[in-house]
Amino acid sequence: MARRAAFEIGGQRVAPGTRARVDIPVSQLSNHTPVNLSVEVVHGRRGGPVLFVSAAIHGDEVIGVEILRRLLRSAPLGAMAGTLLAVPIVNTFGFLSHSRYLPDRRDLNRVFPGVAEGSMASQLAHIFMQEVVRRAEVGIDLHSAAIHRTNLPQIRLTPGNERLAELGAAFGAPVMMEAKLRDGSLRMAAEAAGVDVLLYEGGEGLRFDEFAARTGVAGVLRVMRHLGMIGTKGVPRARALPVRARRSIWYRAPRGGLFRGYLGLGDAVAPGTVMGAVANAFGDIESEVAADTTGIVIGRANLPVVYEGDALFHVAETSRAEAAAEGITAQIEAEALFDEDEII
Repeated sequence: MARRAAFEIGGQRVAPGTRARVDIPVSQLSNHTPVNLSVEVVHGRRGGPVLFVSAAIHGDEVIGVEILRRLLRSAPLGAMAGTLLAVPIVNTFGFLSHSRYLPDRRDLNRVFPGVAEGSMASQLAHIFMQEVVRRAEVGIDLHSAAIHRTNLPQIRLTPGNERLAELGAAFGAPVMMEAKLRDGSLRMAAEAAGVDVLLYEGGEGLRFDEFAARTGVAGVLRVMRHLGMIGTKGVPRARALPVRARRSIWYRAPRGGLFRGYLGLGDAVAPGTVMGAVANAFGDIESEVAADTTGIVIGRANLPVVYEGDALFHVAETSRAEAAAEGITAQIEAEALFDEDEII
C-alpha cells in the first residue's frame, strides 16, 4: 500500500502520522509584533477526510478556544485517519483586546471570502479561506453568545442541506436549528467553495461554560467518528437526539429598566408563559415579558440593566417543548462537573 503523502500548508510539510503547528503570517501589530494564523495540523497515517475546526472568529468568543484546547489533547486523535486542521484563534486582534471585532471595527464574519488587498478584516478572511477552509471537505465553526448573553449548546445548519443535517445529528447538541446563510459569513463563503460547515453555539462571550465546553468537545469527536476519522473508544455517547427547530424568535425589553429573568436555558414555554419582567428602579412600574409560542429557551440575557428593545430571551419553536426540556435537563444533570485535575 502506497505511503500517504505529506500535508502541505503555509510552506511546511506535515508527514503522515505526525502533527505540527504552522504559523501563517497575517500582519503585525502597531509595535511591530507579528500576527500569525496558527494552525495545528494532525495528519493521520491513514487516508480520510480533511476537517477544519475553528474558533474565535469573534475575538470575545473564548469558549471555542477552550473546546479546541481540550480536543487537541484528547486520546482519540492518537490513531486518527484523515487530517484535522485546528485553528483555536482566527481573530487574534479581537482576542487580544477582548473584543468581538477587529481594530477597524469590522465583524470578520461579515467579510468572507475576503480579498488579498482589502481591509484588515478582508485580508484575514482571505488568508483563512485560502490556507484552511478551501483545503478541507467539511468544517465546524465554534461560537458563543456575545457578552452579557448566554446560549444553550446548539448546532445551526443550512436549510435543505441533508449532509449537514446528518452531521448535526451526529454532533448531538441539545438543539439543532436551521439558519439561513448570511452575506459575508464564513458558512456562505465555505459552501460556495464546496465546503459544508456546521456552526456550534454555546455559552457566553468572555466566559467559560463547562456544559458548553464538554458538549462542544464531545460533539466534534462524534462528527469525527461519523466521518470515519476516529473509532468509538473515548468518544462520549449522545444522551438524547437533538431537538429540531426550524424557527426561533427573540423577545425584547418592552422598556428600559431592571430585568429579572424567571427562566433558564432549556426551559419550556407555551403561549402566556411569563419569562421575566422589566421594572423601573422605584418598583412602581413593571412590564412582564411573556411568550406567545411553544418552544424552549435557547438564549437569554444575563445583564440586569437593560434598554428598551434589548434582546432578553431567544426561544426555539418546537411542538414538543415539554419533552424536549426534560431531555435537555437530563442531559445537563448527567454531565457531572470535572474535578480540576480531570479537565483535559
